Amino acid sequence: MKQIVFHPDAEVEIIDAAQYYEAHKSGLGSDFLGEVEQALDYISTNPEASPLIGRRSRRKILWRFPYNLIYAVYPDRIRIVACAHQKRRPFYWRKRLDYTDEQ
Repeated sequence: MKQIVFHPDAEVEIIDAAQYYEAHKSGLGSDFLGEVEQALDYISTNPEASPLIGRRSRRKILWRFPYNLIYAVYPDRIRIVACAHQKRRPFYWRKRLDYTDEQ
């Protein structure tokens, strides 16, 4: 399995979303983080299974929450580029792909 690494902003997005859900209902933030963990497990075992949404980027949908994990697959790693809300600011994260291509 390839190592999963995170763009720093993607980590912040995950934490912010979990805090938002936890503030609205106790335990919901933990549920969100659990679903993110399940998605990461899926991505690590099936990195090519999620649909391409660009030359290198892929999207893994979080089924219970309106978020996608956006990631790029490299020969030696998988880089989580964003935890993007499905209805807000589409493709704002594309500028992060240039960052990951340099790494």
